[in-house]
Amino acid sequence: MSIFVEIRDLSKEFRSPEGGRHAVLRDVNLEIKQGEFISVIGHSGCGKSTLLNIVAGLEKASQGQVLVDGQLVKRPGRDRMMMFQNYSLLPWLTAWENVAIAVDKAMSHKSKAERHRIVATYLEMVGLKDAARKKPRQLSGGMKQRVALARALAIKPKLLLLDEPFGALDALTRSSLQIELMQICEQNHITAIMVTHDVDEALLLSDRVVMLNTSSSISVGQILHVPFARPRIATEMIDSPNYSALRHELLQFLHQQHQARYLAGLT
Repeated sequence: MSIFVEIRDLSKEFRSPEGGRHAVLRDVNLEIKQGEFISVIGHSGCGKSTLLNIVAGLEKASQGQVLVDGQLVKRPGRDRMMMFQNYSLLPWLTAWENVAIAVDKAMSHKSKAERHRIVATYLEMVGLKDAARKKPRQLSGGMKQRVALARALAIKPKLLLLDEPFGALDALTRSSLQIELMQICEQNHITAIMVTHDVDEALLLSDRVVMLNTSSSISVGQILHVPFARPRIATEMIDSPNYSALRHELLQFLHQQHQARYLAGLT
């Protein structure tokens, strides 16, 4: 597989209240292959969401660059779709209309019938065929996030960006959506970057897990390869000795970073 996303020497600084500069990312380098699912994990404040926002074009880097399919990211674009924890649905529109508004904007060159077919296809893909005419207030948290996922996928982005999309959901709903997302990404060969605090979520979904340092110099500390073949079956993965070893390695890294922050007076 060819390199699809390139993050080169990326740094981001913010001005502190005292007037100085505070670095949230420093010299981050990462290459992602087409069809690869990458998770970014680390403690709060280590720059995970900032990194995702820069890839999305929502924030500018202080230095360095991001390329997606060989094109320099300068601003938001329909080739990159972001999915947030808070659903970001328009409350006065139905589930159908929330997906259709994105499809109509991105695919105005297609016929009305074709756009209708696309909306129907993706709502059915996420299991919401029978809830298409309901408004967000009539949907559960998991159903709202399914609408957000359908909207993100319906415009067929080159890159799916996920900022802790299931963090606000209960454990059972989160587990169900993780499996659905994994199956959709596998079947459609979607390239994705996901920010998460959940070690098990990262292992289940990812081809690689990028662990960010949380010391004063925030960068890529370690990259963990997840060797399980696809399609994956969650129960078989969890019962594997390899899974326990990988989980331990992730937790050990996070613990070491927490200790380093504590000793440096950063917590």
